Amino acid sequence: MISTSAASAPSTSPPTPGFAIEASGVNHAYEGQDGLVRALEGFEVAIPRNEFLCLLGPSGCGKSSFLRIVTGLMQPLEGTVQLNGKQINGPGLDRGIVFQEPALFPWLTALRNVAFGLEMSGLKKEAVHERAAHVLRIVGLERAMNFYPYQLSGGMRHRVAVARAWALRDASVLLMDEPFSAIDAVNRMALQKYLVDAWLEEPRTVIYVTHDIDEAIYLADRIAIMTPSPGRIAQYVRVDLGRPRDRNSAEANRLRAEITEIMHRLESGRDLHSKAC
Repeated sequence: MISTSAASAPSTSPPTPGFAIEASGVNHAYEGQDGLVRALEGFEVAIPRNEFLCLLGPSGCGKSSFLRIVTGLMQPLEGTVQLNGKQINGPGLDRGIVFQEPALFPWLTALRNVAFGLEMSGLKKEAVHERAAHVLRIVGLERAMNFYPYQLSGGMRHRVAVARAWALRDASVLLMDEPFSAIDAVNRMALQKYLVDAWLEEPRTVIYVTHDIDEAIYLADRIAIMTPSPGRIAQYVRVDLGRPRDRNSAEANRLRAEITEIMHRLESGRDLHSKAC
């Protein structure tokens, strides 16, 4: 079953049990070449624990700005963003992050790159090695654990980056900012599968930023479609398709057409004001 819903109205109610991330009344702007750029305005979202949420929208709509606020790397000008009921005030090991570039340490093997964050968390050496090796196996790199980044393909380096974030057991939330956007189509689909496999084996709350409709349909439990800048969530689309998903099924094609139409309306200014927050 495929269902859509409008974004909920702004709320000032306290955090709701069961939600990993809650944002309320978030406004943000930054200094651009031609003056102040409004990135987010009236942004609201509530993400249940272990949900795979895709933030879908055009470039410049504030998706990455919201992700950076959740990482704790910057603060919103107005509004609140909470993790498990507590205000986010800075970075922490309770969040794993995967950016567009893998940013691996070139002098460390794949295994040691994944182990790095675990070592910072204070795990014993044997437990670190076991955990890093296990996560690399999940993403299909059991034969490349001792390779250095220069010995890995681009897709393999991205898998190491995903494994590094996933390895942190205390990271209940994973934040992913278009991590596969620079990869060719065939490898991108393979990376998406490895990501879903990891999520199915070890469920986490995932916020995945993308502007690719097909990617969102393949990955998400729920898709939050954003307006052009200044960004807010205009409409939610729930993806009630079983996994593994058939990218070319009639249901996926119907959903793709529906989301495309919603985004066209948003881009043309007919942005569902009567339904959105």
